[in-house]
Amino acid sequence: MALQGPEELGEPVEESEDLDDQDASSISPAEEITLPPGPGGDEETEEALLLPWDRFSAWLHCICVVGFDLELGQAVEVRQKYPPGTKTSICYLSFPDSNSGCLGDTQFCFRFRQGSNRKTSLGCFLETTDRDAPPCLKREQGHYYGYVYFRQVRDKSLKRGYFQKSLVLISQLPYVTFFHSLLKIMAPEYFEKQEPCLEAACNDIDRWPTPHPGRILTLPIMGVVLKVRIPTSYDKPGTSQLVQSAQSDSMVSIVLPTIHEVDLFRCFYPVFFHLQMLWELVLLGEALVVMAPSPAESSDTVLALVSCIAPLRYCSDFRPYFTIHDSEFKEYTTRTQAPPSVILGVTNPFFAKTLQHWPHIIRIGDMKQAGEMAKQMKVKKLKNLKTLDSKPGVYTAYKPYLNKDEEIIKQLQKGVQQKRPSAAQNAILRRYFLELTQSFIIPLERYVASLMPLQKSISPWKSPPQLRPFIQQDFMKTLEKAGPQLTSRLKGDWIGLYRHFLKSPNFDGWFRNRRKEMTQKLEALHLEALCEEDLQKRIQKHTEVETVDLVLKLKDKLTQAEREKLPVHPGTLEKLRAHIEGVILTLPEDLQGILHKPTTL
Repeated sequence: MALQGPEELGEPVEESEDLDDQDASSISPAEEITLPPGPGGDEETEEALLLPWDRFSAWLHCICVVGFDLELGQAVEVRQKYPPGTKTSICYLSFPDSNSGCLGDTQFCFRFRQGSNRKTSLGCFLETTDRDAPPCLKREQGHYYGYVYFRQVRDKSLKRGYFQKSLVLISQLPYVTFFHSLLKIMAPEYFEKQEPCLEAACNDIDRWPTPHPGRILTLPIMGVVLKVRIPTSYDKPGTSQLVQSAQSDSMVSIVLPTIHEVDLFRCFYPVFFHLQMLWELVLLGEALVVMAPSPAESSDTVLALVSCIAPLRYCSDFRPYFTIHDSEFKEYTTRTQAPPSVILGVTNPFFAKTLQHWPHIIRIGDMKQAGEMAKQMKVKKLKNLKTLDSKPGVYTAYKPYLNKDEEIIKQLQKGVQQKRPSAAQNAILRRYFLELTQSFIIPLERYVASLMPLQKSISPWKSPPQLRPFIQQDFMKTLEKAGPQLTSRLKGDWIGLYRHFLKSPNFDGWFRNRRKEMTQKLEALHLEALCEEDLQKRIQKHTEVETVDLVLKLKDKLTQAEREKLPVHPGTLEKLRAHIEGVILTLPEDLQGILHKPTTL
């Protein structure tokens, strides 16, 4: 079943029906909700104008319930709408593989490709709210996340002998910790009270404020109140601005310290002797597969790998839980070409054979038995994939560029021996990865900043100057005096690591983003220089045609600045509007009437 905001619960349908093509008009709209006005400001005003169910859609695409049918297997139980062409994927990804043996309650997440994406007015609003989010927390445009709460318990009244059902939240937001916390509230209630409580939950979510970065949000859901803060790109890396409980929070039930961070130490514990090598493999966008005993371990480990290069965004594909029924199964397991740049999390033993040709495999055991694993964990020699066995470890022929950092391993081992709290171990490891990534990325940031033209070269009456090109040889020359050795104690082949990185999808994604930011900065500086000019004096030498042309160009600059949200100083756009109006008033009345008409897009 998929339950989406603007629709009420439907009747059960036969699985043979094509749910993707269901006529939405047959589903009656839910009761309209009066939205409370915002506390003030442009964003609050825009938010107050959102339509019913827009707030729900800002957080979730839909809610699904997947059950097990004796004849059909995993099946969507109720007719509703969900992403086109994804019915089968959602069904199979919402259940653990049969060999996992997940009794009780299990939580995990998956990620899948998005079909056609029509842009709506809500989409444009969300792009605006998304621009201040850190790179790793921006709304996914090409993929959806599925957050799963799966329950399997014995039930003699059922033919199969087991009750098996999953409650799934589908969203474009990578807020893994938040949505798992939300499911811990929603799922037990649903399994006890069924559909009516889900409808109530949807109504609660549609009263939430939209997820604006930087805001502390109070979110009521099914009688419980969550308090969270959405991080911003301006937060200092490595610090989480903790949401403090206040006296006025007597109604708040749960305060979440993070909306997205997983427990790195718990995830990497089975293979923490190879931490640094795993960081290199992720940084370089290498093909990686995680083989785990359950979807929970699989998805947590993949998410930990992706986040270990933060604040750098992992730009390749990654699948926290991948099955043989996934639509990309053939694409990702073919032997006719090299494995793609992707991280896969799998639990089916079939993949041990199917992905044997992959260059890097991480085998992990049951994380619940971490104490026992500490006794059996030894430094494993990296072997060829053909000798893959069931023991935890990293199987690869990869030779790291950097020398092994023994200090972090000793520090974590000492923490295990002294029974240091898991949160402290996690903080140590997160800080280690952050400092390692920053040491690597700072020389690149410094070089790319040097590609920016000098501000004095910006003339209001010429096009903004172009960024100088990124020349690999020139960058490499800067490393001798201003390389990572200034901030990192690690020795090794840093030059080789950079050469490899410059060919990777992560560099391509990072540089595209930096180039876009710098180009917008040049446009903003050009606009500010234009606003400082005395346009009235300049147009005295212009013909009428030239003046009209100037007005049209200024209007284009204003439209671009508003559309791209250029980083101009406060008041710049108001000043530009005043300039445009002043120039228009110097023209004859007939032209004034034409130029005052709004531009049709």
